[in-house]
Amino acid sequence: MANWYRPATLEEALSIRAEHPVIPIAGGTDLYVRHRRGNGLPPAIDKPLLSVSHLTELRAVAYHDDHITVGAAVPYSDLLADERVPEILRASIAELAAPALRNAGTLGGNICNASPAADAVCPLYALDAECELRSTTETRMVPIEELITGPGRTSLGEDELLTAIRIPLPSGAGGIHSFYRKVGTRRANALSKLSIAAVARLGEEGEVASAAVALGAVAPTVLRSRETEASIVGTPVAIDAARERILGAYRELVSPIDDQRSSAAYRREVAVNLVRQFLDELAGESHRP
Repeated sequence: MANWYRPATLEEALSIRAEHPVIPIAGGTDLYVRHRRGNGLPPAIDKPLLSVSHLTELRAVAYHDDHITVGAAVPYSDLLADERVPEILRASIAELAAPALRNAGTLGGNICNASPAADAVCPLYALDAECELRSTTETRMVPIEELITGPGRTSLGEDELLTAIRIPLPSGAGGIHSFYRKVGTRRANALSKLSIAAVARLGEEGEVASAAVALGAVAPTVLRSRETEASIVGTPVAIDAARERILGAYRELVSPIDDQRSSAAYRREVAVNLVRQFLDELAGESHRP
C-alpha cells in the first residue's frame, strides 16, 4: 500500500506537491479503481498519496453575480443538495454512482481522472467552466477543454493542484433551457455508454441566442463543436431548416469506440438521436408564448 501525506493547509499541500513525486487524492473513488489488482490485493500505487479532501480551502462554494466557484474537494452530495448550483450539473450528479460514493467523490477528482465518460465533466464543458490550477509560484485559469487532453491525461503540471472550478452563470434577458441525458445500463451506479449536456439561452422573442452541446464517451475527450453550435442559433424556423445539417455534422464529429459497455455504431446513432431530442425540446420552448 502507498504511503500518505496529510497536509494541514493548502500551502503545505502545494509545497509537498512541488518537492515530492506524489499522487493527489480526494475521494479516491476513481484512483482505487484505476490501480486495482483484484483477488483481495491492495491497489498497486507506486507513489505516495497526497490527501487533500480534508482541506477547508478546497471544500468551499462561493457565489458571485456572474459565476460560482466550487472547491476541488467539495463532495458531489453537497452540490446536489444546493439549488444554487446550475440545474444541468445537479442533474448529472443525481445519476452518478450511489449516495455513498457521492458523499466521497469530488468534482475535482472527476476532472483530473480525465475519463471521456465522466458524468459531471460533460456539463462543465457545456457551461464553459474554467479550472484554477495552483503551484507554490503561480495561479492560472485554464478552460476545462484545455485541461483535459485525452483519456486519463491532463495538462496539470507536476507541481500543480486543481484547487477550484469556476462556472459562469447565465446572463442577459430571456430564459435558459438545459438538457441532460445519460445512457447506461441503469439510471445510476453505472458507467455511461454516452451522455449529452446541452444549454441554450432563449431571447425575449423566443429565438435561440446561444447554444452549447457537449457529448461524452464518443471521442477521446468530451466533444464540443462551437462551429456546429452556431447553426443552432436563430429563430425556430431557421433551426428547423438547418436540423438535418446540424445532425449530419454531429454524426461526422463523433468518433466512438467499441468496448465492453457498448459498440461504436450504437454510440454514434444514439449521440445523434440525443442531439435531435435537444433540438426538439428547444423548438418546443421557443414556440411557447
